[in-house]
Amino acid sequence: MRARLIVATLAIGLVGTLGISSQAMTASVATPVVAATAAAPATAEATALAAKVSVKKYKNCKALNKKYRHGVGKKTARDKVRGKTRPVTSFKKHNALYKENRHLDRDRDGVACEKR
Repeated sequence: MRARLIVATLAIGLVGTLGISSQAMTASVATPVVAATAAAPATAEATALAAKVSVKKYKNCKALNKKYRHGVGKKTARDKVRGKTRPVTSFKKHNALYKENRHLDRDRDGVACEKR
């Protein structure tokens, strides 16, 4: 079924780029095209829903550190420190997870609940 959807999607793209008439394509691709257009929105919604389900908002740092021992941060974040203290680098790097728990980032360095 998945292969049919991919073939149908490629066929739709070829219609526009090569200038092939849609009537010529109708006989060979009609059924998969209908299936592809009907299934595409459901697949996109399911993917978005799955991404939201895995991201959890924590109430405080104690709860977050139970699951993520060294905290969570943006993929490009660096821990801000003072003096000779070494920055934490072993935190979980996940943009969506950090965004949900941004309220726990007191020093606004892109890493929430950083802990050694």
